[in-house]
Amino acid sequence: MAIGLIIIGDEILSGKRADKHFPKVVELLGARGLQLSWAEYVGDDRARITGVLKRSMAGDDIVFSCGGIGATPDDHTRQCAAAALGVPLALHPEARRLIEERIADVAREEGREPDFNAPDNAHRLRMGEFPQGCSIIPNPYNKIPGFSVLHGSGGHHFVPGFPVMAWPMIEWVLDTHYSHLFRQVARMEKAVLVYGQAESTLTPLMEQIEAAYPLVKVFSLPSVGDAATRRHIELGVKGDPAQVEQAFARLLAGLDGFAAEYVPA
Repeated sequence: MAIGLIIIGDEILSGKRADKHFPKVVELLGARGLQLSWAEYVGDDRARITGVLKRSMAGDDIVFSCGGIGATPDDHTRQCAAAALGVPLALHPEARRLIEERIADVAREEGREPDFNAPDNAHRLRMGEFPQGCSIIPNPYNKIPGFSVLHGSGGHHFVPGFPVMAWPMIEWVLDTHYSHLFRQVARMEKAVLVYGQAESTLTPLMEQIEAAYPLVKVFSLPSVGDAATRRHIELGVKGDPAQVEQAFARLLAGLDGFAAEYVPA
């Protein structure tokens, strides 16, 4: 099963804000023995967001979407998710309860009684309008929930763009819906830094190893070096632990055949 990440917002694509979600999601998945398969960045454009969601919802991937679930004019994710699913938006009863609870909390902090019919509070309730039939994702930061659309063996999970909210919500989704997938596939990675060799020279060796060990991937990460490190290639194998050990031994033997200089990565 593949896991994907969609990051929505013009501010990311314009460079106004640096994306922090990608490395954090990789970290959260890795801690559970899972791995990100793909990621996509999308600006605040309804047609484009809807197209991306239609495409991803056609499969069984587990997908996390960060951003655009508020109720300001540049927030389109809730509407696009509904359009991609072909269902209307509807105020989720549990979302309404949680948002009203948040409104009451803020009012009490300010020493006044909550007015749920005030225009600004009516506007806040729009943040609980989700595609019909979805479930909610609790938000431990301010109670304004996200939402999940479960389909097949996967699902799409929509959280805010704010890391302080998004990250614990993603953890909750993983631990609530997908704990049965944790650490099901054992993985190992072993690599060396190779000096003085061209990738083109090493490519046949890499191809031979992948052909001989189908549960292993060979990776090659060249570096031009810097003041502290010479030009080198990080060369390694990853995948099934038993095959990794054998493939790595063959990789080292092949490097020895080239009289290559290398050190552990």
